[in-house]
Amino acid sequence: MPGLRGRFFVSLFLGGTIVVAIGTLAQSQPAVTLKGKTVNVSIGFGAGGGYDTYGRLLAAHYAKFLPGNPVVVPRNMPGAGGLKLLNYLASVAPKDGTEVGVFASSTAMEPLMGNAQAKFDPMKFSWIGSMDQDVSYCGLWQLPGAPKSFQELMTREATFGDSGPGATSHQHPLILKNVLGAKIRAISGYQGSRSVHLAMERGEVTGACGMVSSAIRSQWLDDVKSGNLKLIIQMGPKKSSEFGDVPSVYDFVKNDEDRAVLDVHFKQILLARPMAAPPGLSPEMLTAMRVAFNATMTDPDFLAQAKKFNVSIDPASGEQVQALISQLMNYPPAIITKARKAIER
Repeated sequence: MPGLRGRFFVSLFLGGTIVVAIGTLAQSQPAVTLKGKTVNVSIGFGAGGGYDTYGRLLAAHYAKFLPGNPVVVPRNMPGAGGLKLLNYLASVAPKDGTEVGVFASSTAMEPLMGNAQAKFDPMKFSWIGSMDQDVSYCGLWQLPGAPKSFQELMTREATFGDSGPGATSHQHPLILKNVLGAKIRAISGYQGSRSVHLAMERGEVTGACGMVSSAIRSQWLDDVKSGNLKLIIQMGPKKSSEFGDVPSVYDFVKNDEDRAVLDVHFKQILLARPMAAPPGLSPEMLTAMRVAFNATMTDPDFLAQAKKFNVSIDPASGEQVQALISQLMNYPPAIITKARKAIER
């Protein structure tokens, strides 16, 4: 938002209510510094995808707002849908402000889903903010004989490619299969959305999920417009008409319990591009990094480059990310049990 250099605006969907906060950024940084240091912005997916685009965009502008103006370097750390990165942040990453991660919110919720490979507590991360709030889609590549709608997917099987257990590209097809009854077979092991896209073009897989609207605009818009990629369903508590009349996953819910299960998985989509530092960051450093993040999100140069890359910036503050994570972690045990079963193979 050009012109709001000293202010930040954030909105977040919490418990059915849109929460809006407008605040004034601190005029001076806390008494910490990163002068002379290198800050790594580690990205939990491979090069060329949506998370990579956002991580590199942030890295290009974040340094000028961090105390001491350190060097900020983006780097990719793909693996298991982002679990490799989050396990690294929680265990061996330095806790001095020199390491931050950009990853999927679904990956951060893996401990709640009972994944023994997720060796972290999402409540303990030093949440810095989220660069965007979004809607997520599933789509089918229009190969000869491929299903053309979600309704057809209820009776005809299709293969979906994904990045691994922590990624929305992996979890969302399983939710459609296990909660709504869609006939989907998941194929894991791709490095990110770009490699899944190439797999669709080669005919290795028929479909993909976890395509947020900002990534569609920046990577797949030509395919959507040409009809090669047909968006068949959208996820999230907000419904969008940006790409036409795409049905919502909630249109197919049969009872209140299943709706609550979908809430556990899909409310987190509003944290489309979250960012966190390791647990144990000092309060002063966390404040400095949050102030720098908020300032970056309103920086005219940052916003101009985001527009050039055709990516959406609709930020949420670190405090709001923390609040939503807490809400998701405190659903009733019976609903959590069903939510876990929803992403079982």
